Amino acid sequence: MVFDDMERCTPEEVQRLLSHVSEQRCEEAMKFKHIFGQFTCLKSYAMLLEMLLKHGLITETTLPDFVRNTHGKPDLKDVPGVYFNLSHTKQAIAVAIGDHPVGVDVEGFKQPTQSLLQYTMNEDEIRRVQQSAYPDQTFTTLWTQKEALFKYYGTGITSSIKELLTSIPIHVSMESRLNLEKGYALTIVS
Repeated sequence: MVFDDMERCTPEEVQRLLSHVSEQRCEEAMKFKHIFGQFTCLKSYAMLLEMLLKHGLITETTLPDFVRNTHGKPDLKDVPGVYFNLSHTKQAIAVAIGDHPVGVDVEGFKQPTQSLLQYTMNEDEIRRVQQSAYPDQTFTTLWTQKEALFKYYGTGITSSIKELLTSIPIHVSMESRLNLEKGYALTIVS
């Protein structure tokens, strides 16, 4: 599920969302000093609840809390067998759920510097970005693929970032999309 009506990021919407999420999520949201952080924290959780409710995985009165693994990947406390992942950028919020691990990343198009390319991409990927008619879109798509895979694995960004896309297991599915109107790339890994 993707939400990209970011104009709804207002103090009034934050106040409305506070009454629809768990106490734990309220506390996490209010740690952010800026309205954008508060909004994305609350809205992503509300989207997660909506998806869980739609699929009959929780009831309307269920407000699950998060627990995190050693690398910080969240899991739902007291909702076994459900995997999820959240991501947000200035352009959009993305949420994915499944009955097996999932990873999602959404990023606004970014024109990479040469040092960023060298740090994050292998030679083939660098060539693809540099030869692309739209290097910002190509780079951002590759980056969301890598980030979504790291989130799928639950490991965080590791030193194998350059070669990550060259060794994707056969059972892993990856879907990437561009939203040219809103200016972002989205990748879901399951």
